[in-house]
Amino acid sequence: MAQNVASFMENVTAKNPSETEFHQAVEEVVESIWPVLDKRPEYRKAKILERVTEPERVIMFRVPWVDDSGEVQVNRGFRIEMNSAIGPYKGGLRFHPSVNLGILKFLAFEQVFKNSLTTLPMGGGKGGSDFDPKGKSDLEVMRFTQAFMSELFRHIGPNTDVPAGDIGVGGREIGFMFGQYKKLANEFTGILTGKGLNWGGSLIRPEATGYGAVYFAANMLETKNETLEGKTCLVSGSGNVAQYAIEKLLDLGAKPVTCSDSGGYIYDEAGIDREKLAFIMELKNVKRGRVSEYAEKFSSAVYTPVNRDLDHNPLWDHKADCAFPCATQNEVNAVDAGNLLRNGVYVVSEGANMPTVPEGVNQFVDAKILYGPGKAANAGGVAVSGLEMSQNSMRYNWTREEVDQKLHGIMKSIHDASVAAANEFGTPGNYVNGANIAGFVKIADTMLDQGVV
Repeated sequence: MAQNVASFMENVTAKNPSETEFHQAVEEVVESIWPVLDKRPEYRKAKILERVTEPERVIMFRVPWVDDSGEVQVNRGFRIEMNSAIGPYKGGLRFHPSVNLGILKFLAFEQVFKNSLTTLPMGGGKGGSDFDPKGKSDLEVMRFTQAFMSELFRHIGPNTDVPAGDIGVGGREIGFMFGQYKKLANEFTGILTGKGLNWGGSLIRPEATGYGAVYFAANMLETKNETLEGKTCLVSGSGNVAQYAIEKLLDLGAKPVTCSDSGGYIYDEAGIDREKLAFIMELKNVKRGRVSEYAEKFSSAVYTPVNRDLDHNPLWDHKADCAFPCATQNEVNAVDAGNLLRNGVYVVSEGANMPTVPEGVNQFVDAKILYGPGKAANAGGVAVSGLEMSQNSMRYNWTREEVDQKLHGIMKSIHDASVAAANEFGTPGNYVNGANIAGFVKIADTMLDQGVV
């Protein structure tokens, strides 16, 4: 098998040079699903794997806009429409200086399998720009997003491609883009998810990714007859995902003790309670401040600035039971994974996309801890995006309790499907294999049904 995987990856790497994150995402999936290809020769004959790793469409465009000083700025915009076998392309838009083709192709590829796992009819896509909203005025963000949507609008639609938010794209950016789409297309449709409640948004959507990661951890613990009650939890990030992961951990009786941003992290041994969480939300969502201010406010906390000379992130080097990486890709390296295991962590539920490097994933799998990979554990966000699409189609809104109940049910379905697939192919307890296989089989069977397209 290893030789076959290596040969396949040589072709992928040759066709997609320098796209290291994409190579990483593809290799993880291919390693998991190769036994499926051996068992189902019709997948090989139809070249399903070759087709799944090739985007159906890649759109790249320039985004010129004018800043507050009257200077013309030029950014690059992207949309990767990866696979539409089971529904319209669905996936977020990321605005960050690190955005490039390889990162977006990795995210779009992961999104295909994640969306398949949700049980909802959604294909996979991803997009964004190397624009950095940090430090920009509201007017600058508005001018950029309007310029971005002026090109993107011709490629998307409620039955074609429905983007959402991601890093750097929150309610403000979604609002500006929706307004521009509405003006250009002359129609009011559910073209974006993550919208405001007054104009087509869904309750629980902001909370969904963080809540879902915690629900997935609770489902994994349930297999050991345990709960999150009393568990000490490490959380990275301080944005949307991290905030609501902390909130749901508090709901379920756990004790979150960390959060972070690009400048550093805080460790609060006393625990982040609801008062402290409210401070974080005000700090990050309204004041757009830094987590270092948390340590100035609460004496129980210690702030550690980022030290790029270290070979590890000290946030992951504290005694704990559970870890929730909720910041960004590849934030947990091999040393970090070893530190987590050494400090007693036996539950890892990923709120971010591919936050653990392959060497770290291997350590978690070999140690047989409860490890929920991102494509399963953080699928709650896109799941509620799918529910938002359903509500838009019906011109109807479900209550908070109804949406939360549906989210809880979807995360349980993802968990159970991953467990069943891992058992069927001889790797019980391996959620990486289980999630990849369960997501792939649904897409592969659909592609067979639809012919060579």
